[in-house]
Amino acid sequence: MSNTTKGTILTLIAGIAWGLSGTSGQYLMEQGFPVLVLTNIRLLLAGELLLGYLLLTDREKLKAMLRDKQTLGSILRFALLGLLLNQFSYLKSISESNAGTATVLQYVCPVGILAYTCIKDRVAPTLTEILSIILAIGGTFLIATHGQLNQLTVTPAGLFWGLFAAFTYALYILIPIQLIKSWGSIPVIGIGMMMAGSALTPFSGLLHFHWKLSMEVYLSLAGIVLIGTILAYTLFLKGASLVGPVKSSLLAAVEPISAVFFAFAIMHERFYLIDFAGMAMILIAVLLISLKDLVVEKKKGLL
Repeated sequence: MSNTTKGTILTLIAGIAWGLSGTSGQYLMEQGFPVLVLTNIRLLLAGELLLGYLLLTDREKLKAMLRDKQTLGSILRFALLGLLLNQFSYLKSISESNAGTATVLQYVCPVGILAYTCIKDRVAPTLTEILSIILAIGGTFLIATHGQLNQLTVTPAGLFWGLFAAFTYALYILIPIQLIKSWGSIPVIGIGMMMAGSALTPFSGLLHFHWKLSMEVYLSLAGIVLIGTILAYTLFLKGASLVGPVKSSLLAAVEPISAVFFAFAIMHERFYLIDFAGMAMILIAVLLISLKDLVVEKKKGLL
């Protein structure tokens, strides 16, 4: 198997696993897990597992990071503004709508980053970028209203938290860029998750939460923490190292498709043709941006 084929498969599996994560979260919230408690559990368990992995594989790097006060301060900012806000708003969006709709709305994020970059760099968007923005806005409109200006098919809270999740996902991507370049992604994410989870613990209600344990709950926790966080992130990083960041981001767009599938198959959510039209518009917008980056990357490789 070639590296390209292997990287493609690993990245697709990661995207599917992320889609399963949202449905697992939806199931747990329907079983009585409050959003804050579930956010807290996910951050703490995933953070502990990632740091445990680092202790076994790169203990010296972890020690160096923990001794560097400037690095810890930057990770804390990422933990609170990126990780904590994004994890909470994404799960809150699921609780107000469903895993499929929330995941698709979060995928408006690349278009938001594009708009931010154009404004920051004072560069006019290209025709492709303008088309992407129009498609993303139009897709969100269709999902939210089914084309009817006088009604919302998604609750106002579901729409707000879905778009806020897209905004915080942009922060999640942009804030740690320099940290990841210096230290790598797994140490930054692991420490960040532990910081965010620890900061949330006194306020989330986790310490007083009474768990209703069952095999389904255990499987859902495994789905959101082990499969949807640890496994998905590990496979994505490996896949990205084989096919490159642009191609891997393009392939990971399978996530909202898998989220919709699992929401339908497991949670029996109902979606209408116009929902799929809106979702398709948002995905096409993301794919156009990714394909444009892929063309740029190939041109650079030919120079």
